[in-house]
Amino acid sequence: MSGTAAPNDVAARLETAIAAAQLAGRETLRWFGDAGLVVDVKADASPVTQADRAAEAILRRELLGAFPADAFLGEETGATAGTSGYEWIVDPIDGTKSFIRGVPLYATLIGCRHGGRGVLGVIAIPALDEMVHAARGGGAWYTKAAAAPVAAKVSAKSTLRESLVCSSDFTSFARWSGGRHDGEAARGRVESACGVVRTWGDGYGYLLVATGRAEIMIDPLLNPWDAAAVDVVVTEAGGRFSDWQGRDSIDSGDGVATNGAVHGAVLDLLPRMRA
Repeated sequence: MSGTAAPNDVAARLETAIAAAQLAGRETLRWFGDAGLVVDVKADASPVTQADRAAEAILRRELLGAFPADAFLGEETGATAGTSGYEWIVDPIDGTKSFIRGVPLYATLIGCRHGGRGVLGVIAIPALDEMVHAARGGGAWYTKAAAAPVAAKVSAKSTLRESLVCSSDFTSFARWSGGRHDGEAARGRVESACGVVRTWGDGYGYLLVATGRAEIMIDPLLNPWDAAAVDVVVTEAGGRFSDWQGRDSIDSGDGVATNGAVHGAVLDLLPRMRA
């Protein structure tokens, strides 16, 4: 099914996504800080826990229960085809490595696209009770605990020297290109050019950009379920999300989000072709 996503359809899905993120987030908190948490290792060497699986089961149940004709892509359970033209893309715990160590900077991410274009996003930080949600064309909105939503806006800083840059793992720059390009040199350029460097990573780093607390969040290694929600959220907050080539894509395997004003300057520091 092609065509433009109907605003009422997107609004209904956003309402469901917000509620689903809250339910899944509460499920993660049941396991957060549990000394008995069982950690398994997936084929790609990344960790997964019963909390990841339980939270994704909630997201799948809530989203497809409300919209059974939609497609679904989850980090833990893979893809389910749909017929509506809408596709949910979710990560129940973005930052499992932080989660299993009792660090609260992990996120529950829900994105949805229609005809290949993102139409909504939710970034929830369950352990901090923060959330930013957005629908394409409707702005981004930040909530903290039970407070009323306020507009989420990127910062107005215009130079790299005054910018705060975040990344999930700066060591992953060296693994970006498969050997032909020097990702590690790009890491050095970014760190030298920016005023503050912090590893406040995963979905939390993107939430910081969307709320004006950081100017740049950069990931050399990025999956669609890491990027689908943040693409819409950051864009609707007035910023920009792209891959390292500057393309508006969540499928390239890398990504960078900024307040928009410094986006071009960041791209100039990065390798611009994959091996």
